[in-house]
Amino acid sequence: MNKTVAETRELIATLGKELKTVHGVEKVICPPFLALVAAANLLGGTDIGLGAQNMHWEEKGAFTGEISPLMVKEFCGYVLLGHSERRQYFGETDKTVNKKTLAAQKHGLMPIVCVGESLAEYEAGQTGEVVRRQLLNGLKEVGATLVIAYEPIWAIGTGKASSAENAQQVHAQVIRPALVELFGAETADTIRILYGGSVTAANAAEFFTQPDIDGALVGGASLKPVDFVAIARAAEK
Repeated sequence: MNKTVAETRELIATLGKELKTVHGVEKVICPPFLALVAAANLLGGTDIGLGAQNMHWEEKGAFTGEISPLMVKEFCGYVLLGHSERRQYFGETDKTVNKKTLAAQKHGLMPIVCVGESLAEYEAGQTGEVVRRQLLNGLKEVGATLVIAYEPIWAIGTGKASSAENAQQVHAQVIRPALVELFGAETADTIRILYGGSVTAANAAEFFTQPDIDGALVGGASLKPVDFVAIARAAEK
């Protein structure tokens, strides 16, 4: 819940100039709902994608305050689903994430599905169990056209990022095998897995050198153009 429409315009104007010189990297910006129209107008004709931060699974109906897939599709090609803050504060479950992912794919949106464990689960050694459950339940009967983002809750907005080695271990030993179980080995290898959680310009390169980390879901650093561009350049390298 950051950036007004005016602030989003200013951010995108600055980012657009710098990001157009970053090649070979898929770049997506996910502003608040009220700023999607303005963002779509500014990003038209660029290679920067646009995504929504959430959506409902129904196309229309009496769901006051919700945004439907049809509304998102009008401006966006991507949508974030199951973000830990949605799970933690707004009652998102594996079941609702599944419904939303199915709806996103039905309407031609690329879902970026988030998974990750809490600090208590991490300290109890339950990371694998929790992340595997979120994947198998959240992606039930879902197609393979999607992106996964591993974002340990204890690392989001805390400044305490997972180590690159730990993130790689979760990607390689938990997430990728679950994707193999869901989609088969050949298809699972084509699905991108992002790391999210206090990714900064200073530590991004450490994550991107890991073989099973295909990119980053950037939070706080995305609000600072200099930092976000530096992260994109680290991915380019």
